[in-house]
Amino acid sequence: MFDSIGWGEIVVLALAALFIFGPERLPGLAKDAAGGLKRVRTAITGIREQVNESLGDDLPELRDLDLRKYHPRTFIRDQLLGDDDKPAVRPAATTPVVAPPRPRDHATPPPFDPDAT
Repeated sequence: MFDSIGWGEIVVLALAALFIFGPERLPGLAKDAAGGLKRVRTAITGIREQVNESLGDDLPELRDLDLRKYHPRTFIRDQLLGDDDKPAVRPAATTPVVAPPRPRDHATPPPFDPDAT
């Protein structure tokens, strides 16, 4: 989560919080923040259990579904850096038939879209 934040930034944030809230209010705010984080984690766990209960009975194949691999960052990383050695498998029934491109006549200028530039 904090891969891009270094120790220098953490120290600056801690000092800014100390100056903004003061030394007497800072421990209470940290305790409140920790309690809020605990409540959020408990709520997420409860939601995850409810989803597993409701979907697990009707669709047993969804019980083993790992939603972490569908996080946008993970999904994009897998798509961009995934195995390129595996050929893409497409069903023959849904593969569109594409005509080979015709060679362009060099006497005519290429198409130009003024809105695209």
